[in-house]
Amino acid sequence: MTSLALRPVVVVAILTLACTIPVGAQGVVRKTGPVPNPVSLDPAGLFQSTFVSVGDDMFVGGQPTEKALRDLRAKGVTTIVNLRMPQEMARVGFDEAALARELGMRYVHIPMNGSPENPYGPKALDAFAAAMASADGKVLLHCTIAWRASHLWAAYLIRDRKMPVGAALSHARRINLMDDHRMSPQPPLEGFLGRPVPELGHPEPQGDK
Repeated sequence: MTSLALRPVVVVAILTLACTIPVGAQGVVRKTGPVPNPVSLDPAGLFQSTFVSVGDDMFVGGQPTEKALRDLRAKGVTTIVNLRMPQEMARVGFDEAALARELGMRYVHIPMNGSPENPYGPKALDAFAAAMASADGKVLLHCTIAWRASHLWAAYLIRDRKMPVGAALSHARRINLMDDHRMSPQPPLEGFLGRPVPELGHPEPQGDK
């Protein structure tokens, strides 16, 4: 009788616990299968611009502050992938690579600006995919405002995670893909993949601004 009486209480406890587990929280780094949609996070005091999480172990954003890197390290981020050029980083106000070393984080620098010397090309995508495959914890991918990062992330989803192009574009637009703006002669996504992407926005040049 006692065990039967306890059964409803046990069931209620299990249901309560299930309801407290975040729906859709799942790993992305070194995983296969579906990739959850980005979730926007508050960048105030942490990032220059956009800051999103993808699952519970991937972050994409603009330039992080020192506080952001320390906070992310405390949350399990062990790899930083930075797409900014050295001259851009000289204006940040702190040495990101040195801080990463101090915090015990792996620092992967893939500088790119679409120039012949630092193109948006397949080798950059290869380097990012290798960083993702070898990560031993959570990962932060960043540039200045998450534009380059969004294009690289979309390319990774299409090529390495086999996500349909339309779904990958929708995903990256939730970050900062901005393919409705002409930011460079060739969209970085096409350079990373080494082929045209007709589904991508291709706005006409608007002249110098």
